[in-house]
Amino acid sequence: MIIGHRLRKLREEKNLSQGDIEKRTGLLRCYISRVENGHTVPSLETLERLASALEVPLYQLFYEGEEPPPLPNLSGRPSTEELVLDEESEKQIRFFEKVRRTLEKIEEKDRQLLLYMAQKLASR
Repeated sequence: MIIGHRLRKLREEKNLSQGDIEKRTGLLRCYISRVENGHTVPSLETLERLASALEVPLYQLFYEGEEPPPLPNLSGRPSTEELVLDEESEKQIRFFEKVRRTLEKIEEKDRQLLLYMAQKLASR
């Protein structure tokens, strides 16, 4: 669906002219015309102003039903409980935090040397 067609349809259903929308939003009538004819893509802020002028919730600019669209089934996503860190992850976070604090105290050239040594050890 093209947003301009939807805006025009809603405006005409409410018997409003582009001039009426201009007065309610502060947007120029020629800009409203350009949006309705698909020559300009309005920003979200502009869409909010237009929805307010048309006295409709913002979602109705994108959806033609009377009720809000149904929410998608998100049951495949992990729950809050599943996202909580386990004990092993917490230990790793504490370890890397200690390493970070220690590395802040040494000079750059020494940090580079430590990184080089760690890479060599990891490649074994």
